[in-house]
Amino acid sequence: MIRNGHGAAGGAERPGPGSRRAVRVWCDGCYDMVHYGHSNQLRQARAMGDHLIVGVHTDEEIAKHKGPPVFTQEERYKMVRAIKWVDEVVPAAPYVTTLETLDKYNCDFCVHGNDITLTVDGRDTYEEVKQAGRYRECKRTQGVSTTDLVGRMLLVTKAHHSSQEMSSEYREYADSFGKCPGGRNPWTGVSQFLQTSQKIIQFASGKEPQPGETVIYVAGAFDLFHIGHVDFLEKVYGLAERPYVIAGLHFDQEVNHYKGKNYPIMNLHERTLSVLACRYVSEVVIGAPYSVTAELLDHFKVDLVCHGKTEIVPDKDGSDPYQEPKRRGIFCQIDSGNDLTTDLIVQRIIKNRLEYEARNQKKEAKELAFLEAMRRQEARPEGESDCDF
Repeated sequence: MIRNGHGAAGGAERPGPGSRRAVRVWCDGCYDMVHYGHSNQLRQARAMGDHLIVGVHTDEEIAKHKGPPVFTQEERYKMVRAIKWVDEVVPAAPYVTTLETLDKYNCDFCVHGNDITLTVDGRDTYEEVKQAGRYRECKRTQGVSTTDLVGRMLLVTKAHHSSQEMSSEYREYADSFGKCPGGRNPWTGVSQFLQTSQKIIQFASGKEPQPGETVIYVAGAFDLFHIGHVDFLEKVYGLAERPYVIAGLHFDQEVNHYKGKNYPIMNLHERTLSVLACRYVSEVVIGAPYSVTAELLDHFKVDLVCHGKTEIVPDKDGSDPYQEPKRRGIFCQIDSGNDLTTDLIVQRIIKNRLEYEARNQKKEAKELAFLEAMRRQEARPEGESDCDF
């Protein structure tokens, strides 16, 4: 059980009247396939100031510089707005971060992870703000990236959750995707991400339900936490004047039992951080039972249990996992108005597999070229330049 914050920015306090001027921080990016690595970057950025503004690039800009995004710009805007450390979202942010952009939104500096972001011609997108001293760096979250997640989805096989041997084709993809520098592929064994109590504490706020709040329980895999989940949780959050939403996350093997294939794409620890980052969730139960039991309802003093319009798969004994809340008259099915599922996301990837393979290879080639240029620059004797005369 992990308690989480909710509200405009995870409960962080802003300077009051007469206190120092609020520090405004800028972050920007594609925020495609938003995951807990993105959330952790924004958490760190928010901690450096008082007001976090996040610029999100358009589909056109991303396609030009990196290749086709998985999600549309409208989906990406909404996903970023749902992250609890974000105060404001700027749509259609320029791909190259300039002083003009920082000044336009009255930002003191911008923050980016300690990885490389390059334009289509291989230039550092933060070069101008770095030279002006208005750039801060935060630590990148190891073990996850959009490239890594795309790679995992290209490995749709049961081998992850069983002792079956991967086919040669899948092993070839395992060697090509889902790797971070110096790391192992998560689908040949164990995910690189190593959960720690400190990381959970950083994402959770520990707020308990207060008198007068309505305790609402939802449960599921919440795999590849996406806009479909956000729309559902937003609807659930809006059911009460003072909601306290508890999300129960099922164990990996439980998810694999009712989802099959290679699900979940993300392991339980990764899914926990993804859900904790959502502003509509107050608490997370890690490894919640598949059936919503009387003990669970009584322990958390649940007022309402919600489920989406997706199919309710019977428990292993054939029983309805929601029979107890239905018996108590506290069960409610919610239509989020969004039919996006993890399956559909995987289908998007598989359908455009060659495009995403090309995108990942292009990105890697640009980064290697940039690093080689930097290495040559550092090795060049003082006084020499790149200019040919």
